[in-house]
Amino acid sequence: EADEALGERLSSIMFEGPEDILRLTENAQPALMAVSVAVIRVLEARGISLKDHAKYVAGHSLGEYSALCAAGTFSLADAARLLRTRGQAMQKAVPVGHGAMAALLGLDFDAVKKIAKRAAHDTHKVCEAANDNDPGQVVISGDADAVKHAVALAQEEGAKRAVMLPVSAPFHCSLMKPAARAMAEALDDVAIEAPKVPVVANVLAHDAGDPEIIRSLLVDQVTHSVRWRESVAWMVKKGVTEFWEIGAGKALSGMIRRIERSAATRQVGTPDEVKAAVDSLAE
Repeated sequence: EADEALGERLSSIMFEGPEDILRLTENAQPALMAVSVAVIRVLEARGISLKDHAKYVAGHSLGEYSALCAAGTFSLADAARLLRTRGQAMQKAVPVGHGAMAALLGLDFDAVKKIAKRAAHDTHKVCEAANDNDPGQVVISGDADAVKHAVALAQEEGAKRAVMLPVSAPFHCSLMKPAARAMAEALDDVAIEAPKVPVVANVLAHDAGDPEIIRSLLVDQVTHSVRWRESVAWMVKKGVTEFWEIGAGKALSGMIRRIERSAATRQVGTPDEVKAAVDSLAE
C-alpha cells in the first residue's frame, strides 16, 4: 500500500505538477528514474531485451539506480523508494544556502582537483571535485564560500567558463555523509540481486556484479565523485561502440561524444525515438 501511494503521488506530480514540487530532489530523482525504466519496459515489449542487446548498463549519479533497476538488481518499487529516501537525505544533510556546486569548463579533472583543494585550504571549508563528466567539464561541490572561491580560482587558471549551478544541495562531496548513513540504513532493507547485464559503477568506473558490493557502492556514491569520463572510456576499451541514452534528456550523449569522438550515440526517450531505435535493430 505504501508503494502504491508513492507511485500515485509521483504520477500525479509528474503529469499534473506543480513544477516547483516536481523539481524537489525527493520527487525529481524517482521521477527521472521512472521515465527511464518506462522506456526500457517499452523496448522490452517490442522485443529488445537488455540481456540480448546491451553489453553494459550505466547511469550518471541517480541514473545508476535506473541502470540497476533495468538490469534487475532491484524492483521498481524499491528503486523509487530508495531514490526518494536519497533525495530527502541529501536535502537534509546541508541547510539550504550553505552548500553549492559549480561547473568548471575547459579544465581537466586533475587541474580541478588542485583548484578545489586550494579553495578548501584558503577558506577552511569543504570543496571537492564531484563529477568528472568529460575531458573539459568537471563539477565541484562543497560549502558555498569555498565553491565560489574555487570558481574565481578556476577563472584565474584559464577555465573557459566557471558557473554556479542552480542546485538545492552540494551533492557528491563529504558534506553528504549524513545522507550516506541514511542510505546505508535504507539499503539494508532492500533485496539486491546480481544484475542480468553488467552495471558500470560510478565509484569504480568499471563493472560490479556482486550484490553486497553494489550495496556498498551505492552508499559510497553519495559522497564520492561520479567518474563518468573514466566509466565511458572503460566501456569503449571493452569494445562498446554505440551508447543509447534511455529516458529524459540528452546531456550524457554530448559527454560521451566528447570523451570518445568515434562513439555513436542515440537518445531513446520519446515515442518517435523508441520507434527509430527498434527499427535500427531490425535493419
